[in-house]
Amino acid sequence: MSDGEQTGWLGRLRRGLGKSSDKITGSIGSLFRGRKLDQAALDELEDALITSDIGVTTSAKLVNALAKSKFDKDVTDEEVREALADEMATVLDPVAQPLEIGDAHKPHVILVCGVNGSGKTTTIGKLANRFKSEGKSVMLVAGDTFRAAAVEQLQVWGERSNCPVVSGAHGADAAGLAYGALEQARAQNIDVVMIDTAGRLQNRKDLMAELEKVIRVIKKLDDSAPHTTLLVMDSTIGQNAHSQVETFKEMVNVSGLVMTKLDGSARGGVVIGLAEKFALPVHAVGVGEGIDDLRPFEARAFARALMGLPAA
Repeated sequence: MSDGEQTGWLGRLRRGLGKSSDKITGSIGSLFRGRKLDQAALDELEDALITSDIGVTTSAKLVNALAKSKFDKDVTDEEVREALADEMATVLDPVAQPLEIGDAHKPHVILVCGVNGSGKTTTIGKLANRFKSEGKSVMLVAGDTFRAAAVEQLQVWGERSNCPVVSGAHGADAAGLAYGALEQARAQNIDVVMIDTAGRLQNRKDLMAELEKVIRVIKKLDDSAPHTTLLVMDSTIGQNAHSQVETFKEMVNVSGLVMTKLDGSARGGVVIGLAEKFALPVHAVGVGEGIDDLRPFEARAFARALMGLPAA
């Protein structure tokens, strides 16, 4: 990535996280005006972090780390934000793992799941475009067979990224469709197969069972598939993200997360709480609708943008 691209992406990330950043930094700014970092200030800071969707446990951990180095000292709001950004980056760094497609499996099967409206289909299109730019052949599978708009949307992304799209009749069995597509991909020596799935609420056991069936059926062709199971989540849902991860992880063994719509609300802090609690790789974050607005997750860049600080 060139310096120009990097600056451009970091600029979009900062703008995308603007609402979340304003909420947190506004609270910090009002707390630390010529004030010592005493217990009362720490308690208020912890409350501010919790209300920014970072979560109770993670907020306490961040504040405790800050207290070790700054307790009872005069601090400015910028010093607090710098220290918090460092602590956040420490939490986020282990999960900042780009989605890599190795040579161990051909095709590498990526199953994409999530609730309705989370941005699954758009995420698939953007990732497909990235893989194509890296020289890989990609096949897309329209496994959301009950929603015509989802199939059409995936076909648009397929045309845009020059990837074939396998689809079936309205209401066709998604597991059977995925099986046929995987057979076809193997015959054509395709590098990556990305399977879109119907959006499903994590509390609908019947729909979750349908997702399990897709996995069970494709394992008949390749018992190591899917090689990646992505859970795509809309960042605007805040703390509800925790119950989504818990349920999908239990049912379909989620291997990584993609966080979309970080520009849509002041709830970007939820990424830190998820990293602390689940330690699942966060492969990418999205801050807009453009084809380049989904990029690999970078811990320090994210933490500093959230704290309203320039890139280190």
